[in-house]
Amino acid sequence: MIVYGRNAVREAQRGRRRVLRVWEQGDVPAEELERLCGSPDHQGVVAEVEPYPYVDPAGLLGAEDALVIALDQVHDPQNFGAICRSAEGAGASGVVIPGHGSVEVTPAVCRASAGAVEHLAIARVRNLADYLGQAKSEGAWVYGAEAGADTPHWRPDYRGKVVIVLGSEGKGLRPRVRGACDQLVALPLRGRLESLNVAATAAALLYEIVRQRTEP
Repeated sequence: MIVYGRNAVREAQRGRRRVLRVWEQGDVPAEELERLCGSPDHQGVVAEVEPYPYVDPAGLLGAEDALVIALDQVHDPQNFGAICRSAEGAGASGVVIPGHGSVEVTPAVCRASAGAVEHLAIARVRNLADYLGQAKSEGAWVYGAEAGADTPHWRPDYRGKVVIVLGSEGKGLRPRVRGACDQLVALPLRGRLESLNVAATAAALLYEIVRQRTEP
């Protein structure tokens, strides 16, 4: 796999997978870096690394205060990368994505996450609704983010094991995934738009959870 951009390459060097080779502008022309990574946004550095090490989802809810983000068919690599960056910064236990119909960890995701994917546990599951059912059997409370839900996002008590479920761009949560949630929550909107970007929603929810868990 190729990763590019200063942050993505630096975090790959500090992370779990082996960096096989690094190219820097000055040693090779900028045009060659762009050819290697397929993007002009390489910031002068490109690396070849081992394939991304997805984790077993079974281990994500081991801690009593485990916090997992589950993404229901998020497709945009920029959104996925931004969500991973917020999740890592908030100390989340990991992120779960479906094995099919969802963006995976790609070079663009690595860059959009500023290298956060190198330190964050990311798992793929065959069926997201089934995973949520299993999470509930392990004592987790599952909250789905949905515009227009009756419960504001700050009202639930997010202590203990928690899974936050975010839907795809445009379509939101699929019916079976929505039905697997214990409660749906919404961020209040005071403007004229009907919803927030999924990455912005994730950041707001994550840091409300951080606030609740760190305040006396």
